[in-house]
Amino acid sequence: MRLSVSFLFLATPTTSALTLFMGTGNTFGRVFRISTWGESHGGGVGVQLDGCPPRIPLTREEIQMDLDRRRPGQSRITTPRNEEDAVEIISGLSPDGLTLGTPIAMLVRNKDQRSQDYLDNDMKVAYRPSHADATYDAKYGVRAVAGGGRSSARETIGRVAAGAVARKLLKMYNGIEVLAYVSAVQDIKAENVDDETFTMEDVDANIVRCPDTVSAEKMLARIDEIRKAGNSIGGVVTCVARNVPAGLGAPVFDKLEADLAKACMSIPAAKGFESGDGFAGTLLSGKDHNDEFYIDPETGATRTKTNRSGGIQGGISNGESIVVHVAFKPTSTIGQVQKTVTRDGTEVELRGKGRHDPCVLPRAVPMVEAMVALTLMDHIMMQKAQCELFPNETALEDRPNPMGKTARRLVEPRPHIAVESGAVSQRVDEE
Repeated sequence: MRLSVSFLFLATPTTSALTLFMGTGNTFGRVFRISTWGESHGGGVGVQLDGCPPRIPLTREEIQMDLDRRRPGQSRITTPRNEEDAVEIISGLSPDGLTLGTPIAMLVRNKDQRSQDYLDNDMKVAYRPSHADATYDAKYGVRAVAGGGRSSARETIGRVAAGAVARKLLKMYNGIEVLAYVSAVQDIKAENVDDETFTMEDVDANIVRCPDTVSAEKMLARIDEIRKAGNSIGGVVTCVARNVPAGLGAPVFDKLEADLAKACMSIPAAKGFESGDGFAGTLLSGKDHNDEFYIDPETGATRTKTNRSGGIQGGISNGESIVVHVAFKPTSTIGQVQKTVTRDGTEVELRGKGRHDPCVLPRAVPMVEAMVALTLMDHIMMQKAQCELFPNETALEDRPNPMGKTARRLVEPRPHIAVESGAVSQRVDEE
């Protein structure tokens, strides 16, 4: 018997018949790829992770640890919504807990949503100033009023769950650590944090998630002051990725820092991104800003004396720690009266109700870690696919000296040509 199967593709001026991913704007990554789904007050939220290597031992507890750091109700400075955020792994694992190489689907059910806080008052028709209420309505002509739908930070559960898998793979691959902390609340900045040595335990030692305890106390006092006034506050999260090998990223459009910027700027309330010294670097001259190279006396690898580049040069990782900073705006929903308009165009006043974060920063820490980890894992797999698919058979002495903190020279270098002035002259002709 012959079985005939027909496929019908319909295309309109605004939709493509070749859409391969889950909807518009819900998928991130190319090889190590996630698609998140669900609304804040729906039945649940989750993620489908595709591209995970097979035969990796993975437990629910490893994922739950990161979700517990993200969940609401942790302290007085986070939203009091009481969710356990218990993750269910519903596909992609063998009975003995090994990844199958097939999509890993993870679900967290919503259990403590209070939709009446949004539906039984003016919030169902009035737009919260600076919130996504108005723009979602403008785009779709309909919106999930209760909880903000997909614009809610609850959407990030899927990112953090998938990021926990990426975190494990990065550690296995090259001992890579991805750690973030609150580095500023308004004008209060962390002063005594060594990006090379701080630990997750240092970060989680206080509810602000700032490893500088003196600054953390000042930050907490400021957040409490704002919270009691029915207002909200923003600041900066700094993320450090240690032991990242050199060579990740690609020229022009797929630069590593460009993808990291997209990843971090996709987090709710994110409004700014810096790589390395960022905007502060504009205040320096080239001589002061450049990271001079040297040879590590212990490993023989090429290193940089400083790290103003934040571990990325020319869009490609150089083997030093990657350092990025993400700015988060104050939460839009506040308990003070603000002027706004309704869906039908009437000017009104609105006072925000319901449960929300007075400061998103403490819970943004695991979100930033997740997006950085997902980006790095995706770039590692792309590097393996393009540049390491075939072995490099060039003689070791003819290859560039290994670069970065985890690299090690395997052969003695050839003697360089001596010059009388003591400096190597270089003629440059660039646009």
